[in-house]
Amino acid sequence: MLRPTSILPVPWVRRWRWSATAVAGVLPFVGVPPAGARTAGPELIASAEPGWPQFRGPRRDGVSDERGLLPEWPEGGPGVLWSTTGVGRGYSSPVIAGGRWFITGDFNDETRVLAFDLAGKPLWSARNGAAWLNQYPGARASVACSAGKVYHQNSHGRVVCLDAATGREEWAVELLQAFGGENITWGLSECLVVDEHHVYATAGGREALVVALEKSTGKVQWKSAPLLDREAGDRVEHPGYGPPILVRFAGRRLIIGTSERHLYCVDADTGVLQWTRHRPTNYAVLATMPTLVGEGVFMAAPYGPPATVHRLIPPAPGAGRVGVEDGWTANLDTCQGGVVHAAGRVFGSYYRSAKGWVALDAGTGTILYTAPEFAKGSALHADGRLYVLCEDGWVLLVDSAAPRFEIKGRFRLPNVRGRDAWAHPVLLDGRLYLRYHDTVTCHDVRARP
Repeated sequence: MLRPTSILPVPWVRRWRWSATAVAGVLPFVGVPPAGARTAGPELIASAEPGWPQFRGPRRDGVSDERGLLPEWPEGGPGVLWSTTGVGRGYSSPVIAGGRWFITGDFNDETRVLAFDLAGKPLWSARNGAAWLNQYPGARASVACSAGKVYHQNSHGRVVCLDAATGREEWAVELLQAFGGENITWGLSECLVVDEHHVYATAGGREALVVALEKSTGKVQWKSAPLLDREAGDRVEHPGYGPPILVRFAGRRLIIGTSERHLYCVDADTGVLQWTRHRPTNYAVLATMPTLVGEGVFMAAPYGPPATVHRLIPPAPGAGRVGVEDGWTANLDTCQGGVVHAAGRVFGSYYRSAKGWVALDAGTGTILYTAPEFAKGSALHADGRLYVLCEDGWVLLVDSAAPRFEIKGRFRLPNVRGRDAWAHPVLLDGRLYLRYHDTVTCHDVRARP
C-alpha cells in the first residue's frame, strides 16, 4: 500500500475569467453575483463546535489559532501530562469536544469509538461494526463532534451517530448497501463532514456520489448523482481515501472531496455536482485532503498526474454552477500525510518522487527549501511553529518562518516499531495529543510565564 506525505497550493492574483468550458452545465439563476460584481475568494467553513471537533481541527486545515506555546522544547521534548493505553489499533486522530476526547480503534474483529476525560480516564466504549482485518489493519477515520453527538464512519461504510455523554447509538446507516457502493482496496477512510443540520458522506455508489443525512435521524436529505469515470467505460466511481472540506464561495457552500479517480465539488445545500477533475493513479489512491490556499484547491497523489492547483471560478450571470480552472502544477506526490498552509508557505512531505519535507512559497509554488533527512509524515501549525509527526515516530518542532527546516525541539515516541505512525497530531489548550496505535500521549506545550 501507499503511505503518507504532503504538499502545496497557492493564491492567485489574476482577475477571474470564465469560459463555457470551465462550467459543466447550466442551472437556473440562483444566488449568482451580478455582472461586474467582485466575488470574495473561497474560505473554509469552521465547525460551530468549540474545541478540536473534527479531523485536522475546526476548519479541517491542520491550523490552530492558539498562542503562548513553547518556542523551543527542552532536551527529550515537552513534559508528559499523561499517557493512555487501550485505544485499539488504528491510524485515526483524537477529536476533542465538550471536555472529553474521542478516538477510534480496532479490537480483534470490531471497531470501537472510545471516550476519555481530559486526564486520560476512560469514560465509555461503543461498537461501530467490523474491524479492518486486511492489509494495514486498524481503524481509519476520526470522529466528528457536534451538539452533543459523535459521528463516525467505519472502514466498511457504517455511519453511526452516538450520544457523546453515554456512547448510546442513536442511528446508523450502512452507506455501501444503501447507495450501491463497494469498498476500496485499503478500506474506507473518510472523516465525515458535519454542520449544523447534516452529515455529509461520499457514498460512491450506483445511487449517489455524495449524500447528506439528517443529523438527528440519519434520513437522506439529498443525494447527488453517481459519478461515472468516462475514461474507464463509465465505471461507477467509488470513494477516495481523503476527507472532504467544506468551503464558502460565491454565495454557495461547497463540499470538495475525492472519489477514486476524481476531485469533485458538490453544492452542500442541494447536492448538485459543480465540477470534477480527473486524477487517475496506478492504485486508485487519492488520499491527500483537498487544501484551500488563496483562490485555489490543491490536490496531489503518488503514481499519477502532477500536483495541481485548481482555481474556483464564480458562476457567470445566468449560469448556476461554480466552475474550475487548472492552475500551476508541480512534481510532488503527496499521499495521506496532509498539507499545511501557514505563514505564507505550504508545508508537507514527499511520497516517492523525493525524500523528506518541503516548504513552498504559497504565492508562487516555488520550493523554498527541502529537508530530505526526515521521514515523511503529518503536521499541524500553531503560534509560528510546525508540530511534525514523522511516520518513524520522531516528533519535531519547526520554525515555520525560518529560511530552512529549523528544528526547535525533537523527541521520539516510544515503542514505534516501523514506519506507520500515521495519526495526525492534535493541539488544544496547550496540550499536544499524539497517537501511535494503542497509545495516546498528552504533552504540555504551554510556555511558562
